[in-house]
Amino acid sequence: MNMQVTNVIAPPAPKRLTDMQLPLVMMRDILTKTMFRKNLSTVGDLSKAICLPIPVTQDLVDMAREQKLLEAMGTLSANAGSEMGYQLTDAGKARTMDALAQSEYFGAMPVPLSVYREQVKRQSIRNIHLTKQMLLNAMGHLILPDDLLDQLGPAVRAGRSCLMYGPPGNGKSSISNGIRDAMGDKIYVPHAIEYAGQVITVYDPIVHSAAEAQVDDPNSLRRKILYDTRYVRCERPTVITGGELSLDMLDLVYNPTARTYQAPLQLKSTGGIFIVDDLGRQADPPQSLVNRWIVPLEESRDILALQSGEKFEVPFDTLVIFSTNFHPNKIFDKAALRRIFYKIKIDGPSQEDFLKIFALVAKKKQMPLDEDALIHLLSNKYPEIDNVYANYQPVFLIDQMISICQFEGIPYQMTPDLIDRAWANMFVDESEVQH
Repeated sequence: MNMQVTNVIAPPAPKRLTDMQLPLVMMRDILTKTMFRKNLSTVGDLSKAICLPIPVTQDLVDMAREQKLLEAMGTLSANAGSEMGYQLTDAGKARTMDALAQSEYFGAMPVPLSVYREQVKRQSIRNIHLTKQMLLNAMGHLILPDDLLDQLGPAVRAGRSCLMYGPPGNGKSSISNGIRDAMGDKIYVPHAIEYAGQVITVYDPIVHSAAEAQVDDPNSLRRKILYDTRYVRCERPTVITGGELSLDMLDLVYNPTARTYQAPLQLKSTGGIFIVDDLGRQADPPQSLVNRWIVPLEESRDILALQSGEKFEVPFDTLVIFSTNFHPNKIFDKAALRRIFYKIKIDGPSQEDFLKIFALVAKKKQMPLDEDALIHLLSNKYPEIDNVYANYQPVFLIDQMISICQFEGIPYQMTPDLIDRAWANMFVDESEVQH
């Protein structure tokens, strides 16, 4: 696909300790905790584990040696090559145990929140130059009304909030996924960020898809680090939540055992999309959920709280897509609706589009079309439901007929009788059940 997306500027790798903007004691403790927990001894291995360039890692090791927390072992094993090995001194072990008691965090050095803010600006979702063609490429497999992309395009390009509403089964979720696929570029997600000495983990393999590693010249002896490896290069993230979403999922999660925080869902989705599917099915009322987003949506910043009660600001750079089967006026007041920038109705298909979708699905699933069966479907079955068509129905009906044919050992076929049997599974009989 020819996608004209922005080239995101990568976060530059730190060259010296002063570039880090982190407390020296914190960095030293993360170094010794990582040595201890991962049983590492060489600067090369430590550099990979704490995600810092070798010169910066060496500076940290030298500082810990001056403080008598580390000592050189000499080159003890063939595995180390010509690298010097280091080990914790008794004082170093004691200090490391103290540090672990304060926080179990070890591994990738965190990125200060102020530094992360700058990277968020460099890769903002609002910098994406999305074109109609890019949306068409990503959603070409969906049969959509002609004017729908004209409404969606400006909403996505603005990177602002968007409400999709309409009857169930018409592809609101597929459209949300298509928007995500249209973006196509890569951003940098930190393993963890630091604020006021607290570590907040951000990178989450469930939410973030790490991109293929960037390979530079394979013939060069030393691999150049192309960016700050405290970040993971990822697809733009997509967080999809449904009826399970609750207000407390939008708060920092504190792990009392490890004494570290985990970023809430909306912070993990920075630079990407947050989809609230099935709005109105959550335990919290939709009005409360939208009220929680008002400041972030209007001011591009969110407010989180530490265990101590201290509140602080984090960037909010996310395209929020609300999707609901309810009419917006039934679940929101006017003030909340005003704050959602785009409202897009996703209706069921016309009879003509329904037949197009039906024919496409039948062809894909190798089900021969039958004129009598289709006339029976349109003339006798759909009037039962006031001729209300939905995008999910062709797939449902054809899959049902395929299952019946497979069970009965007959070639795939479409008959008025099979249509009736498939239809019976699509809707529940309204008659009362006798207890």
